Amino acid sequence: MRTVNVEQLTTDDFLPFGFYADILGARSERIGVPPIEFYRDQVQQDLGVASRVSFSNCRIGWRPLVIDVTEMHSTCGEGAMPLDNDMLLHVIPASPPGTGPDLAKARVFCVPAGTMVVLRAGVWHHAPFTPNRRPVNVLISLPERTYANDCHLMKLPRNQRITIKL
Repeated sequence: MRTVNVEQLTTDDFLPFGFYADILGARSERIGVPPIEFYRDQVQQDLGVASRVSFSNCRIGWRPLVIDVTEMHSTCGEGAMPLDNDMLLHVIPASPPGTGPDLAKARVFCVPAGTMVVLRAGVWHHAPFTPNRRPVNVLISLPERTYANDCHLMKLPRNQRITIKL
């Protein structure tokens, strides 16, 4: 079984997969002054042809740090923000139509709580992992019903699974 190390999230390293912004620790352009401050347009998500975004919670409990499934959405990006704990997110570059992911290019990033990541369309990923024994609630943003009509799931055979090393 192949092993990948967890990486710290940096703009340059994450750029091939998408974008991110520290929503809770915002240092971007602000409108207003305390006690009401509005930090605008921190990160954008491509909704493809959809006109509506849905927000969902993905609650993640402890499970072994093994990537055994991956998925991608071909028509839109996906946003994910850990709310109450850090999360470990695996990503694999988008692949040509009709082909699966290049597992040799898998990477895992530690996304700090309160940081919104937005994956580009076609990037392989799946439910994140918690880096400790505490659960994490992850706010997910996708066009409505993407999980039902644009989710290409691939279960990895045992000999292709990837172990995550903290």
